[in-house]
Amino acid sequence: MEAAKFSAMHFSCRLIRKPSFFRHAIDTVMLDTIERAHLRSSFIDSNMCPKKRCNLVLSGNSRVGATSIPFLRGLTSRAVASRSRSSVSCKVTKEESGGTFSSGESILLNEQTLERELQTAIEEENYAQAAKIRDSLKLLQEDSKASVLSANARFYNSFRNGDLAAMQSLWSKGEHVCVVHPGVSGISGYDLVMGSWEFVWADYEFPLEIEIKDVQVHVRGDMGYVTCIEMVKTKGSSWGRHFATNVFERVDGQWFICIHHASYVDL
Repeated sequence: MEAAKFSAMHFSCRLIRKPSFFRHAIDTVMLDTIERAHLRSSFIDSNMCPKKRCNLVLSGNSRVGATSIPFLRGLTSRAVASRSRSSVSCKVTKEESGGTFSSGESILLNEQTLERELQTAIEEENYAQAAKIRDSLKLLQEDSKASVLSANARFYNSFRNGDLAAMQSLWSKGEHVCVVHPGVSGISGYDLVMGSWEFVWADYEFPLEIEIKDVQVHVRGDMGYVTCIEMVKTKGSSWGRHFATNVFERVDGQWFICIHHASYVDL
């Protein structure tokens, strides 16, 4: 879709709504006119790739070039650079991978093999064997689920403490990562995602109060996801309730978050 053309005056008032962690603050803006146009030096460098542009999807279908928004100007070259060093997920055959599978593919193959063997044992009415296979399958799945839940817990610990360094270490590195804060459109790319967390946390006192409920975890091979209700309370505010989906991918045996999507739900 062709990017809509806007002049700078269109963004003089409100650029992006700041994701709040309670319903009553939903109208707070992420970038507040001129006074917040210039950010901390760690995320802004006006001399970095001034002619390069990247796009951010705002509300609706419009796309805005990064050089039009101070928040994104300094991140543009980093996002471009991260694209070259990021790993891209792809599917390969055993022959293409040199005759070996990754740990995630091996786990997936083991799951599929055990599932077939379980079905065969049931069809043959060999219930003792079926019980053993079922237990092996459960152990295999629970091990991966426990690892994903552990990564999910580390994510919320960094969230609770406003620990940007920890948050940076927990995310996959690449342009495929995405965050959707409550009430805000999606932001993609590692550098932009990390920048968004700094904005979200800018006006809050830590630690936050966070409670996680109704946790469900699902894992298949190198991919896993957690759904939950996250209850978030900032100092002096009421509880905010969000439905969250956190997607994780396994890279070199370690689970990293690649998508966080949170949306408001009624209390």
